[in-house]
Amino acid sequence: MTDEGLVKARLDKWLWAVRLFKTRFLATEACRGGKVRVREEKAKPSYSIKVGEMVTVQSGPITKTIRVLGLIEKRVGAKLVPNYMEDLTPPEEYELLKMTAAQKVLRRDRGTGRPTKRDRREIERLFGND
Repeated sequence: MTDEGLVKARLDKWLWAVRLFKTRFLATEACRGGKVRVREEKAKPSYSIKVGEMVTVQSGPITKTIRVLGLIEKRVGAKLVPNYMEDLTPPEEYELLKMTAAQKVLRRDRGTGRPTKRDRREIERLFGND
């Protein structure tokens, strides 16, 4: 199921296979839009990625830094992803993501009334109230 003998793989396929993007199309569009960099340079979707390279992906408000540990072209389960990539993203980036999500839930326009049941559950999920 995995392609252990690969020497290099397409960047967009690899990004999709290690679950950084939900679809290959989104991975391709991110590459074309300059959101993906390999060795500090913008990378095309067809770039041949190699083991040991550093990839940075601008994903929403954060920038993820990834080291390529293995090459694959087929999507793998979430438990197998650490075999193919190492996440070197600083914890501060994930805190920024959490803060952004909290601001989006807590921001309410004047006159919209009380939070809905869905809003309340989202607030509880963010702040850990059970």
